[in-house]
Amino acid sequence: MVTYLPISSPFIRFAGRYVDEAFGVAAGYNFFIFEAALVPFEITACNMIINYWSDVIPVSGVIVIVLVLYILLNVFAVQWYGESEFWLALSKVLLSIGLIIFTFIVMLGGNPKGDRFGFRYWNEPGAFAEYYKTGDLGRWLGFLACLIQASFTIAGPDYVSMAAGEAVNPRGVLPRTYNGIFYRLTAFFILGVLCIGILVPYNDPTMAEAFAKGLPGAAASPYVIAMDRLGIPILPHIVNAMILLAAFSAGNSYVYCASRSLYGLALDGKAPRLFTKCTKRGVPIYCVSVVMLIALLAFLQVSNSASVVLDWFVNLVTASQLINFSVITFTYTRFRKAMIAQGIPRESLPYKSCWQPYTAYVALVCTTVMAFVGGYTVFLPGNWDIPTFLFSYTMIGVFPVLYCCWKIVNRTKTKKPEEVDLVTGLAEIEEYERNYIPDKPSNALSRFADWLFA
Repeated sequence: MVTYLPISSPFIRFAGRYVDEAFGVAAGYNFFIFEAALVPFEITACNMIINYWSDVIPVSGVIVIVLVLYILLNVFAVQWYGESEFWLALSKVLLSIGLIIFTFIVMLGGNPKGDRFGFRYWNEPGAFAEYYKTGDLGRWLGFLACLIQASFTIAGPDYVSMAAGEAVNPRGVLPRTYNGIFYRLTAFFILGVLCIGILVPYNDPTMAEAFAKGLPGAAASPYVIAMDRLGIPILPHIVNAMILLAAFSAGNSYVYCASRSLYGLALDGKAPRLFTKCTKRGVPIYCVSVVMLIALLAFLQVSNSASVVLDWFVNLVTASQLINFSVITFTYTRFRKAMIAQGIPRESLPYKSCWQPYTAYVALVCTTVMAFVGGYTVFLPGNWDIPTFLFSYTMIGVFPVLYCCWKIVNRTKTKKPEEVDLVTGLAEIEEYERNYIPDKPSNALSRFADWLFA
């Protein structure tokens, strides 16, 4: 859809254009809440990471420092956002590659203890942890718990489309960018999980106690725990510092994306006009202010364990993100039906994904089901917890309420396939494509960056 008509914030605007205006409004606010909720999540993560070194700094002090830095970067230094994010993204890639290489070396005995442990932990205690129950049911529940956590991490390809309207040669660049992100993220996630399973057993007492009780050092990743266990000096501090930098960078990105999402809603008349006001630097100041107010939820960890607060935000963000993917897949099914009804051949699209529309229907069912499954543990005997329930299912209730309220108040209607607008803005894109002259990367670093991130 995005390569056919590359516009800014497409999956929000396509939802209103191809399905129903009310559907687009609900999708827009869901995405805004999703992005905004990630800000206090990353602030909480930063506090946990800092605790690896010391818990002397008060929790409220860490939160205030991070909030002030986010305000400064997003209000007064926004012109550095793109450049800083490029180098931070490069550092994350290099960190991931370095940790994979580290795992390979130490598992073969390249560590101070000379322990050639290989895949030892796959046999003892085993590859599948039991969860809540014992036996096969417990192992299935353990797998399901991991699947729910994995649902939190699937964001990425959808972010690329946010800048589709500003990209150079979008029809040429976006297809390989989407594919590149998919394959690289998949490779990093699978290899990363493989490495963690090699380095640390699931019943490691340090990791279990840290995350269960929110003790100082709870943010120490399995990699850092493995380095400490193997007696490797200095490297744990370097890795922890880079993880801290990555968490801070992610939070800064979410402040930017969330504020621009609310700004876009205001420009389209879907939010109060107040949010269209910008500073002389072009910063939507009131949108940033709202995001920072939501970020104050990070202060929940002052009276609760940081690990508990992290779990709350993970539940909220996971449900919202899965709803977002459900919106994208459902919108695609309506887009496809509109193309068929209006006689536009699929072969004319600049990019065609495999096995459609079946892939879209499978994805729609899976993401919708997972949105409801995400907080299932709260219904198990003895597990009822009101904050966990609210963070897990708030957006599942809010989304239909937003949709119905906007539909009733504004009397919008669901668009029939033959009524869907598939042509507005298309002529400009095709004219741009005809006149586009590609520029070759000027140096080796630019060529490497093009290969790495596109």
